[in-house]
Amino acid sequence: MQANLEVLEGLARRLDISVPTGPLETEVQSRLKRLARNVKMDGFRPGKAPLAAVARQHGPGVRQEVLGETLQTRFGEAVQTHQLKIAGYPRFEQKGGADNTVEMTFSAHFEVYPVVKIDDLAGGRISRPVVELADADVDKTLNVLQKQRRTFEPTDKAAAEGDLVKFDYQGTVDGAAFEGGQGEDFAAVIGEGRLLKDFEQSLVGVKAGDNKGFDMSFPADYAAANLAGKQAHFEVQVKAVETPVLPPVDADFARALGVEDGDVDKLKAEVKANLEREVKRRAQAKLKEQAMELLLQKSSLDLPQSLVAMETDRLMKMTEADMQSRGVQTMKLSADMFTGQAERRVRLGLILAEIVQANALKAQPEQIRTLIAEQAESYEDPVQVVQWYYQSPERMQEIESLALEENVVAWVAGQAQVENVTTSFEDLMGRA
Repeated sequence: MQANLEVLEGLARRLDISVPTGPLETEVQSRLKRLARNVKMDGFRPGKAPLAAVARQHGPGVRQEVLGETLQTRFGEAVQTHQLKIAGYPRFEQKGGADNTVEMTFSAHFEVYPVVKIDDLAGGRISRPVVELADADVDKTLNVLQKQRRTFEPTDKAAAEGDLVKFDYQGTVDGAAFEGGQGEDFAAVIGEGRLLKDFEQSLVGVKAGDNKGFDMSFPADYAAANLAGKQAHFEVQVKAVETPVLPPVDADFARALGVEDGDVDKLKAEVKANLEREVKRRAQAKLKEQAMELLLQKSSLDLPQSLVAMETDRLMKMTEADMQSRGVQTMKLSADMFTGQAERRVRLGLILAEIVQANALKAQPEQIRTLIAEQAESYEDPVQVVQWYYQSPERMQEIESLALEENVVAWVAGQAQVENVTTSFEDLMGRA
């Protein structure tokens, strides 16, 4: 078998592969004979069609199938011979001499994995957030849970932030009504951002029964292009103003949140445990983000464009599927929108793979069990969730990938200079 390797520009390579036509045609005829035993063709009983007729109808497809399998086999043998690490998939092109009855020659175009160079990380600096949870953090979380279960009751007072306002409205632009500019029995809570800011602020101070007119401008980047940047006038008829009523943190409240015996102290303990898990997760994510950035800064490699193209296509299809599942209609997506993200993901993937291999950072069974347990502990039935993970090779692969990332982050932290930074719970969570 002839398989000459040619080094092209960058990571590109080309292998010339010769395929003898004799064995190829022998296999084609063998498959056609097997096919003829059962094939259904018009005018013939099943399995009774002449071999020549079967060959006329199915010969080209069978020959292409055999040729494809032969090329893959011979390409694989050549890759082993030259000890190549292939990135992506090869592209085969037939060379001149297609009328050669002895052999056919194909060129396989492909890329190889790059050499990854990682500089010394000793001068790199990353910070690790350190959070001490306080009772006030638990109380704030309980308050959020109270707000999620609030009710509203009518009030005679003027509407303020947090109040629910029910109203009808009519809007005009240049004295003419516009699509979406009218509504009845509309309800919104001031401060929740459901309305445009200027509209929402115009409701502050209104009372039930009030009629109010006001002018406002649509934002320049407003979704409806025909209204973007234009001034509108609105007339509002206020039907009701209702003030929020929070449920007390008592036994009923605790039971509503899953504490069967209604023990409020137990509820607070569960809330704190959940916060501690979230703090750990967020702190690890912050550390990981910095570790990945440091690796990108300290590493150099050529990117296999075949892998970038595959990742670009994957990201685009994933985004399209997500948009369809949410019923979102927007402009047609293009590959260019995802190329930058794909390049970063491929680069990081190659860097992480090099570090894992060079430093034997394999995911250990106990580490995987711990990660699965952490994933499961926030669910009502952790045992069932653990079983759910172990029943799926794909889900186990996801957990193993998380474990490998943790190992790389720990390795980076061991090489670089890490500073523990005292951080408030609010700052870690990104809350204003």
